[in-house]
Amino acid sequence: MSRDVRPPDQRVARPVHNREVPNEKGGRPSWLKVRLHITPELEQVRRLVKENGLNTVCASANCPNLGECWARGTATFMIGGNTCTRRCSFCDVSTGKPDGLDPFEPGRVADAVRKLGLRFAVITCVARDDLLDGGAAQMAATVRAIRECSPGTGVEVLISDYKGDEEALRCVLGTNPDVLNHNIETVERLQRKVRPAASYACSLGVLRRARQLREDIPTKSGMILGMGEREEEVDRTLCDLRDAGVTLLTMGQYLRPSDDHLPVDRWVPPDEFDAWSVRARALGFRDVAAGPLVRSSYHADELATVR
Repeated sequence: MSRDVRPPDQRVARPVHNREVPNEKGGRPSWLKVRLHITPELEQVRRLVKENGLNTVCASANCPNLGECWARGTATFMIGGNTCTRRCSFCDVSTGKPDGLDPFEPGRVADAVRKLGLRFAVITCVARDDLLDGGAAQMAATVRAIRECSPGTGVEVLISDYKGDEEALRCVLGTNPDVLNHNIETVERLQRKVRPAASYACSLGVLRRARQLREDIPTKSGMILGMGEREEEVDRTLCDLRDAGVTLLTMGQYLRPSDDHLPVDRWVPPDEFDAWSVRARALGFRDVAAGPLVRSSYHADELATVR
C-alpha cells in the first residue's frame, strides 16, 4: 500500500499485519475458538429445518456462528438442493451433479420462516450451472412465498453470479428483496485459485448491474481473508466494490473445512479486521461487519436497516 503523505489528522486508519502463521494441528488462536451452546431456540430451528426437509448454509458450510444465530432465531436457508455444480477451494458444500429442483421447496422455506417468526431471513443457493437460469426462478419463487406467508419478514438474497445473465438477475430483483448480496470472496489475483468457475469481473458486473437496475435495493458483498491476499489487493478490492455501488460489506477469516481444501495462509487478528472496517467506512461503505468469525449473513438483519 502506498505511503500516506497526508497530515496525521486527515489520514485513514490502515491495517497493520501482525503475521501469525497458522499451525492448524496445534489449534486455532483464542479469538477463533467458539463453543456451541444448546438452547431451546436452537433446538426449535433444528427441528423445523429437519421437519421441512430444508438445507441451511449454517450447517452445510460449517458456519462458526451457527450457535449464536440459531439461538437468536435466525437462519440462512440454502435452496436449490445441497449439491453445488462448482468446486471452490474454500467451501465445504458438496460438489457434484445436483438433483432436479423441488417445486415445493419455496413453500417449505416460507413455512419455516413463518413458524420461526423471523424478522429477517437470508436465502442463499448452491450454484446451479446445470439450469438455464442458474436457479434464479427458484430464488424468486422462494422470496415470493415468504412475502405471502410472512409479509413482515425482511429478506436478503445471497445469489450466485448466474454467469452474468441479466434476465436471471432481473428475475430475482423483481421480487423486491430488501438486500441483494453477491460475494466477491477474494482479491482478483486469487480468484482462479479460490473459485475457478467464477470470475472477479463477472462478480463486479453483477453487483454493478443490480445497482443500476434497482437503485432502491442495497447491494452487499463479502470477502474472506487469510487465503494469501496482500494488503494493497484487499484495498483495491474494496475500492472496486464501492465503484460498483456496493454499500454493505462483510469480512471474515478463512477457516479450512478439511485437508482437501485450500490451506490457511495466516490468521488475521481482530485488530486488523477493525482497521479494515475503518478503511471501508472511509471509502463510503454504509455499514460493515468485519471480524474473524464474521460470515456473509452474519447479523444480516442489522446491516439491512442501513440504506
